[in-house]
Amino acid sequence: MTSPARPPSQASHAELLADAARRAVRYLDSLDRRPVAPPADAVARLAALDVPMPATSTDAAQVLAQLDGIVGPATMAMAGPRFFGFVIGGALPATVAANWLATAWDQNAALATATPGVSRVEAVALTWLNSLFGLPPSTQGAFVTGATMANFTALAAARHDVLARAGWSVEADGLFGAPPITVLVGEEAHPTLIKSLGLLGLGRKRVVRVPVDGQGRMRADRLPRIAGPTILCLQAGNLNTGAFDPLAGLCAAAHEEGAWCHVDGAFGLWARASERLAPLAAGIELADSWATDAHKWLNVPYDSGIAFVRKPGVLPASMAISAEYLPAGDGARNPADYTPELSRRARGVEVWAALASLGRSGLAEMLERNCRGARRFATGLSAAGHEVLNEVALNQVLVSFGEPAVTERVVEAVQADGTCWCGRTVWQGRTALRISVCSWATTDDDVEKSLAAILRAAEQVKSRAR
Repeated sequence: MTSPARPPSQASHAELLADAARRAVRYLDSLDRRPVAPPADAVARLAALDVPMPATSTDAAQVLAQLDGIVGPATMAMAGPRFFGFVIGGALPATVAANWLATAWDQNAALATATPGVSRVEAVALTWLNSLFGLPPSTQGAFVTGATMANFTALAAARHDVLARAGWSVEADGLFGAPPITVLVGEEAHPTLIKSLGLLGLGRKRVVRVPVDGQGRMRADRLPRIAGPTILCLQAGNLNTGAFDPLAGLCAAAHEEGAWCHVDGAFGLWARASERLAPLAAGIELADSWATDAHKWLNVPYDSGIAFVRKPGVLPASMAISAEYLPAGDGARNPADYTPELSRRARGVEVWAALASLGRSGLAEMLERNCRGARRFATGLSAAGHEVLNEVALNQVLVSFGEPAVTERVVEAVQADGTCWCGRTVWQGRTALRISVCSWATTDDDVEKSLAAILRAAEQVKSRAR
């Protein structure tokens, strides 16, 4: 008699998870000592992955060892304290642990009846976020994959509402023959917002672009006349400068004409969590929808976008799903009725863990410390004779080292040095090194080490050019 096939993993859960924990801790402990960018030889060793799929089962412990040995050394140290390349933080210890626990629970967080525990955690986290950001009590929210889908979800609600007011059901009848929607965006709107509009059938090229000022803020005096179904897309935190559109005035002007106001606050919305920074986002509560990203400045693991919609019922009207085999939920909030996905992980668990572990004061301190670091970068670079291009009001710094080619070489030198990692951008015609300070792990000492490395790289590049 043939015995039943055994599962492919011979290691027990306890042994395997303990091994994973040891490897993860060793990796995290190494971040402060290793170069931020992966070394070239580690990247070259990734070729070892390019083999045919195994014909037979492999022990799970061996699989884990392969991942750790081949992929781990080739990672960018984004979880460390001196990665300033994009507007993303590391993951707080409480959120990493919560992520592991939620993964072990393995909940498909779509329906409250089937997954009551994680559904309640997500609902509580959304309530906390509404209060933290000072959004209207009526606001409903949804956890999605990132800022792109947060914008998509909120803008789907906007599309539903402006067309419903024009007598059209976009969910039932689509966009063929629908009243046209005018979409207004700033000249420096984030490309993920534009992508979201394209996915919604509103067109990437059909948008009306409103001029911006010298910091990338939408100019209220250049807002075109609004008529018919209109969505005005505003920005809280310019991806280069960190600047905020004049939200209060623009929302008031748009609402007078019946337009929907959406705010892309991927990282800037978090300014509302600090009394010192909140004035930058004055008037943001007047909008109709908001998008943000918790893996940016709340420092939770990927992925964790959040969409908010002021008007009750509009978000589920644009997202709800039903089928005979799905439990109705007896009036409970089903997460799947608020998001584009049916099958989805319980990503709100990590958000709850971050908010619970930091508290209001801890979150505010982290945000303010990051902004203090950005100001220190700007002060140090300016004192050394380099040109800081933006008003450093938040956590973004743009610096030019002269001619574009010189700045490009400085960026390359900083990245090759390994002390920190900063990116390159071109903003309003100027090539710049872009510094984004977002991590919970970044200390004042990390800023000083990184500043010294950037100044050292700039001096080396300029000395070779003499």
